[in-house]
Amino acid sequence: MTLLEGTGPLGPLLPDHPSEFIVGIVLFFIILGVVWKKVVPTFESTYAARADAIRGGIDRAEQAQAEANAALERYREQLNTAKDEASKIREDAKNAGAQIQAEMRTAAAAEAARIVQAGHVQVDAERAAAREALRRDVGGLATTLAEKIVGEALTDDARSQRTIDRFIADLDAAPQQA
Repeated sequence: MTLLEGTGPLGPLLPDHPSEFIVGIVLFFIILGVVWKKVVPTFESTYAARADAIRGGIDRAEQAQAEANAALERYREQLNTAKDEASKIREDAKNAGAQIQAEMRTAAAAEAARIVQAGHVQVDAERAAAREALRRDVGGLATTLAEKIVGEALTDDARSQRTIDRFIADLDAAPQQA
């Protein structure tokens, strides 16, 4: 027996009887119809759903990218605004610092002038007190010295006082040395 025994005259793929061929064709068309009505629409709907999901994902990604770009632009604007505000604050602080320095210099100059004025008043008061003390002491010393030189008491207080006053006036009229 050979491998091709029991086969029709056209080979192993063709049926022996034409009725088998017709039944095969009818069954082929029935299966084709079932596949066409049931399987192909399922594949088409699955394909359409996946295509929509991909398109939707791409659309969502593009939308998210657009939102991210808008947010980035807002953040850049806020950053620039913050930088401008910081620059303005620094400038205001510099101006305020310069104003405070000017006020402090003015206050210090006024205080220095007040201290100098108080010093002048104090020096004048001390000069007057020294002049008065000098009058008393120099007058008394001069009178005592004159009594020792002359050898007698000088009891005329009015004359002594005039002599002392004239001596001090001569000292005041003399050029003052620093």
